[in-house]
Order: sequence, then C-alpha cells, then structure tokens
Amino acid sequence: MLGFPKFRLLLAVLAVVALAGCAGKTSTQGGSTGYKVGKPYQIAGVWYYPHVDYEYNETGIASWYGPGFHGKRTASGEVYDQNDLTAAHRTLPMPSLVRVTNLVNGRQITLKVNDRGPFAHGRIIDVSRRGAQLLDFERTGTARVRVEIMAEESRQMAYNAGAYTIPPAPPAGNTAGSPQVIAAPAGQVSEEALPPLPGSRAAAPQPTQPTVKPGASAAPTENKVVTPNPEPDGKVVEVPVKATNMYVQAGAFTNQGNANRLLRQLAKLGPARIVPVIVNNQKFYRVRVGPIASLADADRILGQVVGTGNDQARIVVE
Repeated sequence: MLGFPKFRLLLAVLAVVALAGCAGKTSTQGGSTGYKVGKPYQIAGVWYYPHVDYEYNETGIASWYGPGFHGKRTASGEVYDQNDLTAAHRTLPMPSLVRVTNLVNGRQITLKVNDRGPFAHGRIIDVSRRGAQLLDFERTGTARVRVEIMAEESRQMAYNAGAYTIPPAPPAGNTAGSPQVIAAPAGQVSEEALPPLPGSRAAAPQPTQPTVKPGASAAPTENKVVTPNPEPDGKVVEVPVKATNMYVQAGAFTNQGNANRLLRQLAKLGPARIVPVIVNNQKFYRVRVGPIASLADADRILGQVVGTGNDQARIVVE
C-alpha cells in the first residue's frame, strides 16, 4: 500500500497523463479542428504562399474530388467527406467560407475551405462531390467559376477558432497568379434547399520572409451581424448568366517592356495581347492568349506557356 504522499504524487502523474491524452485528440466531427494558414510550400517545383485575403475574388476553372479521398484526412486535419459542402484551395486559410458561382448556369453555393489543392495548372479550386452536384458539373468534371471569399463569415470562423493575430501575406513578386476580379452578377432569381443525394513546372523563387497584409485581422468587424457559427447552408441560388471568354494569362508586369517581350514570345501560340489594369493603385500589364473556345484548347495552350518557363500562367474567365 502506498503512503499518502506517494499516493498524491501518483494521482498527480495520472492527471497529467490524462490531460496530455485529451490535448492530443481533436474532434473532426461537426466542425473545424482549428485555424490554419500555413507556411509557404512547394508542389512539383512551384511555391505556394498561404495567406489571409478577405478581398479574394477569382475566376477560373473548378474541378471536383471524391471517392479516392473519401475518409482521408484533409490538410486542416478534418476527415474528408465527399458528401459535405467543402473545398480545397491552395492559399486561403482553413477554415474559410467561399461563394462559388458556376458562370455557365448561374448556380451558386457556399463551401467551407478545409483542404489544400488543386495543384493541376489551370484549376483554381477543387470542390467536394456534393458541391459539384449542386453546381451541376459532376458529370463534366470541370466548370467555369467565380470564387469569392465571404469576408465577415470567414473572419467569424477564424475568430471562433482562436485566431486573434494577423497572419502573413505572400512576398511581393510575380503577380501572374493574382486574383482576377470581376463584377458580381446582379440580382437573384430563386433559392432552394436540395436534399442529399444517395451515397452521398519550373521552380518558382524560393520563399522569402512574408510581409503583413493590412486589414487582414482575423477578428470580426464591429457592427457586422453574421451567423455565430458560419457553415455552408446547402442552398442553391440562381443568378443571372452572362457570356464569358477564356484566356491563358501568361504573366503580369509593372514594366511594359517586359510585357512586350513576353507578348512576342507567345504570338505563335494564338492571338495574344496586353491588357493594362490598375490593382491597388499600381498599373500592371497582363499578357494574355485568347479568347479560347474550349477548355481542352486552353489546357493545351497553358501547357505550352508553362513549358516556356512561365510557370505562374493560369486560365482566367471573364
């Protein structure tokens, strides 16, 4: 039999072990496992810079992933369920809430970002199988989409997960992969809640010390009313549809001479042009090939552009 002091010591040790065991377990059911932005990482020779961007608004091509990943861990630590309304994004914080619009049929839903990807050139987001069903591109596999972060809801998600600091932004440099901002479709036709369905290359520069992006605080903005626990609601909103064109954007430069040199290099691939644009009071010269009629042609031209050393090239839709 243990003496009283030794007995107390044993109880203390057992208590510490029990607490350590609890701390090492994180529930993956019914919510996030925490808030993650992440460090710069490299996939197939390309560097990606996760960061907070509450102005994110990009157009491009979406794909979906399902059976091969069902039941596996996502980058956020959650268990992937292909029947949940989730998505994979290369740089947005996890979790974030995004609004995804199919620009061909006008179907729009919200999804929670809880994974990293896609890493194929020319794709900007991977949605769950259920997301592809609601956006109506499960059978085709891809869709022209607009992806827009829901700023206040994403701030609330970050705040709920204990993120009180300002995560870093990516380093300044090549802006070829910067978001393509387009105007949001006006108006709303209808909305409905659908029932669940059955069964439901060249290396970029090495990362440098990131800088802080102004206005990226994780805390919710005062006087903004949002759901205390924002989650995708499963509703499909129908918005007006307008014609879109696809382009391969090979690069964006502040120096017009650099843009002209790339333009001459790409002229043999198809109709190419320079598109001036102002971003954050800075003038950029975007070099684009197009318009391109089919995604197959866009993927082919994108591969050729990347093959010339422009690994930040991407497909844009507008």
